[in-house]
This record gives sequence, C-alpha cells and structure tokens, in this order.
Amino acid sequence: MTSTAKKKGPNIGAIVIVALAVGVNLLLSKLMADWSYSWLPPQASVAAPYVDNLFALETGIGTFIFLGCTGAMGWSILFNRADKYDESDGEPIEGNFKLEIVWTLIPLLVVFAIAYYTIQVNHTLQNLGPKHKYTIGSDPSLVAAADPSAQVGPVEVIGRQWSWEFIYPEGVHSSELHVPVNQRTNLSLISEDVLHSFYVPAFRLKQDLIPGSVISYSFTPTMKGIFRLRDAMFSGAYFSQNQSHVIVESEEEFREWLKAASRRPLQPGFDPGRPLYEKRLDNGDRGWATVPPAPAPMVHDPGDPNASHDA
Repeated sequence: MTSTAKKKGPNIGAIVIVALAVGVNLLLSKLMADWSYSWLPPQASVAAPYVDNLFALETGIGTFIFLGCTGAMGWSILFNRADKYDESDGEPIEGNFKLEIVWTLIPLLVVFAIAYYTIQVNHTLQNLGPKHKYTIGSDPSLVAAADPSAQVGPVEVIGRQWSWEFIYPEGVHSSELHVPVNQRTNLSLISEDVLHSFYVPAFRLKQDLIPGSVISYSFTPTMKGIFRLRDAMFSGAYFSQNQSHVIVESEEEFREWLKAASRRPLQPGFDPGRPLYEKRLDNGDRGWATVPPAPAPMVHDPGDPNASHDA
C-alpha cells in the first residue's frame, strides 16, 4: 500500500507579508524620489527639469533596492537567526534555477530601463543646448554660426588660473556673465592654460574647457536671479576660489547693462586667487608648488564678488 504525501499549498501568510513589505517599500521609494527634488538648487534653465527627473528616478530605484536588501537582512536577523548556542552548519541548499533567472533578469531590465531613459534625457539636452568642438584658429565665422537658433551670443568665455572673463559680441568685457531670461544664449568656451570647467548648479550645466579648443555650448535660462558659477575642474591650488556670477535678467535690463558697461573704462576684474597667492608669498612661499595667478582680466564691469546669490 503506497501513500502519497499531500502537496503543501502556498504560504498565504508569507505572501501577504511580502506583498505588504513591497507595497511599503514602493511608497517609501516614491516619497524619497519626490523628496530628492528639494536637495537640488532651483531649476533655472530649460535643461534642469530633465536632469532632476532622471536624478529622482535613480534615487527612487536606489531606495527600493536598498530597503529591499536591508529589509531582507533585518528580517533574517530578527526571525530566522540561529539559537544562541547553535554552532551547527546551515542546511545545504542546492541552486534554484528559477530564482537565479529572476535575480539576473530583474537587475538587467532595471539597468536597461535606466540606460534607455538616460539616453533619452541626453538626446533632449543635446537639442536644448547643442555642443560643438573646434580647434583654436578655426574660421571665426564657423564658430559664430555654431548655433543659428541662439538669440544671444556667441559670448566668449575665457577660463584662466584663476579667473573668468566674458566677452560679448558688442565688445563688452565683464567678470560676471549677464544673460536675458528665456532666451537661448550661445557660449564659446576657451581655456588659456589648463583644463577648467564651467559649472552652474542651478542650470544643471557643466562643460569642460579644453586647452587648444573652442567649445560652443548653448543654454536657456528660465529664472531671473543671480546664480553661482564655479570651476568644477581641479586646475591648481586656488581653483576652488575661481567663482563668479551668472546674472539672469530681463531683456530690457540686459540691453541697458550692455550699453552702460560699454561706456565704462577698462579696469581689473575678478582676481580671486591673488590674495591667497600673496598670503602664501608673505608666509615664505612654502608648501606644494603652484603657479602664480594670471593677471586680472581688464574688463568694463568687474561686478561685485561679494553679492549674495540665489543658488
């Protein structure tokens, strides 16, 4: 007489617990993704929302994975741990082929999804702010016509150790970048010495300046205000001081500024590394070797380095 063991049905309790845990995890991940927008500066360009949405998506997915892994480990520690004096080995468990397929496919699909969305965002940003690279000495008309859709520019941006200089088509030189709101501005980025990086966090814009090259880059600001420009590339001892402002104003204010600045005489502009270098010399020029700062650029408007900024 043969007896057949009864097949065990699904563990309803475990399914309910897992379903609740996944639901709570999804809710917390969505809240964390929404919260991530507040970690960033205000969105001050047309590119900013696309970058922020990608960041929020990655934050939400990362939160879900983190809570899922730590939750499983916490559950094991609390409810499946061995007794205090149990030093025996765990039961040998053979491989679960279905489980291996699942935990291989799910991460693969998640990575593909993130990659696909990232490509879409990068394609959108390329259309919003096209970028072209030219060799120094290229036909100036070619560089000037790099972005026919630009309403302002090209504004020549010169990075040095350690200062910024902005030269407008009207011949105005300044230490701060002035641009009109809601108008596409084209920049020609040039480095006179080493690598620099034009980084405006509020615009979600970061573009390297490469010696020997002219980088044509466009952006459209969408919020009036004063936003911080930083050199995000290590370019020497005082690179962290190489900061300036991007002043976004109405078109009328921008045109009035251009006219007023053009009537001013040239004067030394921002030279943020100079005081630190002079302090170093006063202390005996000790420490790591560094290059002397380049002379301050001669500009019509040196701006106000101590002005408060919005982001």
